[in-house]
Amino acid sequence: MNPKHVFEPHLVIKHVSLPPGGEWRPDSPGWVFARMTAGHAYAMHTVENQLLETGSVIAFPWLDRGYVRASQLDGASLHFFQVEPERLVGLVTLGEQQFLRAAARRNQCSPRVFRAGHHVSERFKNCSNPKLSPFSIRLQLLEIFTEVIGGELNGGANGRTASTVSTTDARTRMAELLKEMPAAALLDLTLNELVTQVQCTPRHVSRVFNEVVGMSFRKKQSEVRLLRAQELLATTESKVLEVAMESGFQSVSLFNLMFKRRFGLTPGRWRERVRANNPAKRRIHRASILKA
Repeated sequence: MNPKHVFEPHLVIKHVSLPPGGEWRPDSPGWVFARMTAGHAYAMHTVENQLLETGSVIAFPWLDRGYVRASQLDGASLHFFQVEPERLVGLVTLGEQQFLRAAARRNQCSPRVFRAGHHVSERFKNCSNPKLSPFSIRLQLLEIFTEVIGGELNGGANGRTASTVSTTDARTRMAELLKEMPAAALLDLTLNELVTQVQCTPRHVSRVFNEVVGMSFRKKQSEVRLLRAQELLATTESKVLEVAMESGFQSVSLFNLMFKRRFGLTPGRWRERVRANNPAKRRIHRASILKA
């Protein structure tokens, strides 16, 4: 996690307007999906440039993005949302997170475009129904995400992660375990419990976990806990102590220390800043989007 990264609402439809010839470069982490609601534009990429007509949807892969350039004649308007697998701790397994991250690094293809009338485009359009609750909208946006990248996930589910990283029994067991383990399980998992499941010494478990995941057990656990804490601070009224406990921290003082070390602010001050950067006008603006 980058401590300088600005926290953005997750699985929320946002809007961007481009003047004629204007450009938009998505800078949000994770995957970005955008639907052309007015005008025409081009998806610009080193591999291929693609026309974007009104009603079409473009899916930007993680890391290798490109950008959108509006028509010189009439400009363009887009609705978009982002999906960060790292923040789907209750839905995505550790193995799926690893696979998606690896797939993003391998991906050298241009963004995928779904023309107007395609079921992906229609599903995105239906998310603008003002009768839908925010919860229903989030579920539908997740369905769009899983449909678009489902092929890659199916490839990972067939054992790609385990077969490419495992050359010993311990690494195989670790990779298979992480493929099935929800990321949220790391909130309270202890190293001793992991040792029991992998069936080798604590030192070997630590080494194998680092090899498979790319970071130490403690560092990955801290990452999951702090991401969970961010979500709770930004989206609930829970007290800091409650956030610490629900995020897996047994000590609020340790939580405050680790949070400030990572993000430069105490949890309380960080929550104040996020809310100051997301005033009521954003909620009004989002309501206007859903009525469009």
